[in-house]
Amino acid sequence: MRTHINAITLAVSDLDRSFRFYHEGLGLPSPGIIGTEYVGGDDTPGGSAAMFTLDNGLLLSLYGRTDLAKDADLPDGPVTGAAMSLGYFVDTREEVEEVLERARQAGGTVVRPPLERPWGIYAGYFADPDGHLWEAVFFLDGKRPS
Repeated sequence: MRTHINAITLAVSDLDRSFRFYHEGLGLPSPGIIGTEYVGGDDTPGGSAAMFTLDNGLLLSLYGRTDLAKDADLPDGPVTGAAMSLGYFVDTREEVEEVLERARQAGGTVVRPPLERPWGIYAGYFADPDGHLWEAVFFLDGKRPS
């Protein structure tokens, strides 16, 4: 098995709202919502999704929660983001605060204001409109893990 992740797909309850949060609010580049011509049915998923290629090549994808459940052949359930968090590494302490404020202004929630942790980071958490948890992190020694 190769030791890298190529894409992370977040299940969202409202694709348009989530696209605006990530694209307009956080400034992630995207060609927009694609695949709208593939309309789902009772048992088949639709194809509408939004994709963001991040600087490190990782693809962040947004997909309707009902369509994701159908595609994976799982029961449809509520969107929840508390079972994991995504890390967003920045270059300064100030950027941690800027990311959290930008997320708040875009419709997200600051879950925990930034603070310095004894293990060498300055970090805070925000949640997107569906509750997906993100941690904005600055490494106090300036060295990101490789």
